[in-house]
Amino acid sequence: MRDLSHPTEPCCAVQDRMAAETAARAAAAVPAAALSEGDGAPPLLRAALAETVDELAGEIVDLSRDIHSHPEVGYAEHHAVAAVAGLLRAHGVEPTVGVYGMDTALRAVVGPTTRADPGPVASAPVCDTAARVAVPADSAPAAPSSDPIPVIAILAEYDALPGIGHACGHNVMCANSVGAFLALVELARRDPAALPGRVVLQTTPAEEPDTAKEILSRRGMLDGVDAAIQTHSYAYDLVDQTWLGVRRIRAVFTGVPAHAASQPFMGRNALDAATVVLMGIGLLRQQILPMDRLHAVVVDGGRVPNVVPERSELNIFVRSKYPETLKDLVGRVEDVLRGAALMTGTGLEIITPPYTNEMPVRSNGPLGRSWVRSQRERGRDPLPAGVVSETIAAGTDFGNVSQRLPGIHPLIKVTDRTGVALHMREMERAAGGATGDAAAVDGAYGLAAVALDWLHDGGFRRAVRTDFEAGGTVDVEHFWQE
Repeated sequence: MRDLSHPTEPCCAVQDRMAAETAARAAAAVPAAALSEGDGAPPLLRAALAETVDELAGEIVDLSRDIHSHPEVGYAEHHAVAAVAGLLRAHGVEPTVGVYGMDTALRAVVGPTTRADPGPVASAPVCDTAARVAVPADSAPAAPSSDPIPVIAILAEYDALPGIGHACGHNVMCANSVGAFLALVELARRDPAALPGRVVLQTTPAEEPDTAKEILSRRGMLDGVDAAIQTHSYAYDLVDQTWLGVRRIRAVFTGVPAHAASQPFMGRNALDAATVVLMGIGLLRQQILPMDRLHAVVVDGGRVPNVVPERSELNIFVRSKYPETLKDLVGRVEDVLRGAALMTGTGLEIITPPYTNEMPVRSNGPLGRSWVRSQRERGRDPLPAGVVSETIAAGTDFGNVSQRLPGIHPLIKVTDRTGVALHMREMERAAGGATGDAAAVDGAYGLAAVALDWLHDGGFRRAVRTDFEAGGTVDVEHFWQE
């Protein structure tokens, strides 16, 4: 008999098999398409960018390591935001901290203020963060900008997971974004013509526990922005991967308390309702799409066993690959909740956020090709979509951004170990080790290169926009009211 004081070790056979299948598909796949040499930013400018990133490499790695050593959960990233702000100030950039009503959201902007400027950038980068003041939570978003100057945003997140720290590699992702922004700042300082448009650095708290990018978007984060880019740490270099849409649901059941021994027949058991929900979700899994995911935890199930529980609460995540299938699956889960209430004679309150949770990511093809070229210049070779199994898909609130404007969320490899996945302790160690350091620097170059390609090539920008518009539109803000 095994030692019951410890859990069994999960079998690695599935991960080993998936790794072998990924390698086989990668060997047979057509390499991911890259931007041609004649498109985007000039080769000499990209070479200068590479030199600038390499000069900043030590500071980029230090930032990644610092954030990794001080893990903070969503909305509590005070050390991280201070570290980012301090590094920006060391390079002559004064950020605004606490924008759009979030204490740990930071914003900085570099680039020309008007077309009438004598040059794209003055002797030092123009950082117009003073115009980006904090917006109260109940304020309406600002009107879209009529400024003709192209504007691209580099987003950054830096929250950690409770208990296992940076097992999602947000420290590396933050270093990617901040490093890219600083490289563009330094490049423009040396050559004003290097930046013919604006670059926004916007940190976005609480990706793990909430959908902060949606809240920030509603408060004006994307006003006047034409495109947005950000990386994600991963076990592979990928130009694109499936990101599932998510709906977060709280279900509260209210029963009738009674003495569990002397007169249980007078009670209505709220914990029974939660139990029925878990069973119903388990049975529902047989009739859902392969990429759909349902998971729930009981956060309240009563206090003592000799009182019939008067209250129970579940926290439920519903995930699906497409907006329309997500909406359908949420309806089916809500039917399970209502059925549990009927079966147990309990009251039910279904609580959802007043804003749309994570939407599926819409990855922009031309921006993705720019990313592939940038990573090949760093010795990496991102795999095309379809090589890595969709069964390891997750969700991100960058999806809400990508449904509003063109964007990419490419994945950068932070570990050389087979079988390491997001939210594992092994990923946390890798994100703070040598492979994470390399990813921090390579990703910084990649984001900066994509921004330069987009800013320097009007034809490329038009291709980016055309690709985005071809995918149709989703009204993210009113998605759940439709």
